[in-house]
Amino acid sequence: MSPHDGMMKLIGVICALALLLPLSGCVDEWPIAKDVYTTAEQQVIPVPVPAGTKQIAPAEVSQYKTLGYGAWTAGPGTNYSLDPKNPRPYDKRVELAPGHTDATGAARLLSFFSITDIHITDKESPGLAMYVGSSVEYGASPQFQAYYSPTVLATTQVLDAAIQTVNALHKRTPFDFGISLGDDTNCTQYNELRWFIDVLDGKVITPSSGAHDGADKIDYQKPFKAAGLDKAIPWYQTLGNHDQFWQGGALENVKTMQAHIGNTVFNMDINNLAMPASVDTYGTYMGVVDGSTPYGDVIKTGLEETYEVPPTVVADPDRHSLATFESSSLNWMSEFFKTTSKPVGHGFSQANLDADFASYSFEPKSGIPLKIIVLDDTCKGEGQPNFAAGCLDNARSTWLKNELAEGQNNGKLMIIAAHIPLLPQTSITDTTIVPLSVMNDTQLLSDLHAYPNLLLWISGHRHVSVVTPQPSADPSAPEQGFWEVETSSLRDFPQQFRTFDIRRNTDNTISIFVTNVDPAVREGSPAAKSRAYGIGVKEIFGAYPYFSPGDPTSEAYNAELVKVLTPQMQTIIATCGTPLE
Repeated sequence: MSPHDGMMKLIGVICALALLLPLSGCVDEWPIAKDVYTTAEQQVIPVPVPAGTKQIAPAEVSQYKTLGYGAWTAGPGTNYSLDPKNPRPYDKRVELAPGHTDATGAARLLSFFSITDIHITDKESPGLAMYVGSSVEYGASPQFQAYYSPTVLATTQVLDAAIQTVNALHKRTPFDFGISLGDDTNCTQYNELRWFIDVLDGKVITPSSGAHDGADKIDYQKPFKAAGLDKAIPWYQTLGNHDQFWQGGALENVKTMQAHIGNTVFNMDINNLAMPASVDTYGTYMGVVDGSTPYGDVIKTGLEETYEVPPTVVADPDRHSLATFESSSLNWMSEFFKTTSKPVGHGFSQANLDADFASYSFEPKSGIPLKIIVLDDTCKGEGQPNFAAGCLDNARSTWLKNELAEGQNNGKLMIIAAHIPLLPQTSITDTTIVPLSVMNDTQLLSDLHAYPNLLLWISGHRHVSVVTPQPSADPSAPEQGFWEVETSSLRDFPQQFRTFDIRRNTDNTISIFVTNVDPAVREGSPAAKSRAYGIGVKEIFGAYPYFSPGDPTSEAYNAELVKVLTPQMQTIIATCGTPLE
């Protein structure tokens, strides 16, 4: 062996060891496309699958591109004008501002972004129910997508691309803050949450676990250096159901906790999927992703009776559940104090830890009378009928009313940020209301209408981009209405995040510009492949029960949401904000 060959072999060994100790030059970076757009400027348009194309199952990923599933192109931005030559990128909504004129924006009060339902997934974990979704055929209910989609291969890289896109937009118009609306993790695992936080902190990510199969050669498995959120942007956190419950729908128990850290692939009955009861059933091994395969083949699945010994993987203690028998949220909150970005705790304080209470409020911008109320509206404790539903116990309900009363009495505009929506519409075009909680939504809505300074309820959870007006029950008091705005998921198509631009108009009404953004993925990157997989899955699965909001092709919806204020609040904000050019 020549000295040169020996040196090259040594370099190869060192780079392989980068899984344990990442070295500069041995980890990838995934820069985004040079040009960055919001969907008001340019949007992702899926290319229809040719008529007569072979129907394939969601797990037949190697055939997606060959057959035309998941193809897309860049199209013009959203347009709500009847005249294509004079596009109107924002749908102006005045349901909560009767008699509103064409008053123009006078000043910007606040600018922020929201991401949600990132579902960072340890796809090699033996504690998932992958087979439930990977075993279905063409046209199956898209609700099975919650268990499996090929988008799980690159959840960390998609988040990294979204954060790089945020940074690019921040250079145009600075964001005052950002917020995650929950479901950072897919199955409340420690390593999943660390990957989420570390991507925002800009650290080296090793997006594999256990045996780290394929981490030396498969793009979605390779360690990479995340760009990190611009340090000038503080970011805050909301608690979701997947952040604390097994698969987002069942309280962790002895079986699920052992499955996370053990080596035996999870076993449950696929003929009894009703949560939470399904957790304690047996009959079928749920499988894992084979990280050594380019398309992430799902392996080690099938009926229990077909295996002489249970299928196993290499165990990994970093997969341990963040939930305990005492608390589903305390360990999860604690991780946000282990960060290099700001603020430490990302909204949570020592008081939150001491009380094991995941709600808080903050005022993001000096000189602007506006506060954000971050509400934990997830279920707690044993015996819940639906752990994926919205819940408020007496303690959180009382806390919320106190926060709203404080803001109202002290002349502050308010935004509630929660994971689960409150009585949202089915879609932009279908105004049927969808009850999503086990609490009394009608009473809560009535309570919220007592605080006319409330501008918004923002949330995730449904993976859609629906905007719902919540008007006052009293037509003579339109200021009591507020807007409900949902942000879609970074896991499933359209894989978008949202920006919010809150402005004071010349007549002292408020305009809230809500904008969807497609991460600016670069061709050939894991994030770009994930976009194609997300589109392909959408084309393979059947019609989603919530329908496609706005444009049924791109699923982007951008709007200017106008709200009137009380005379007192108009006076308070009359000189607030940064004047618009």
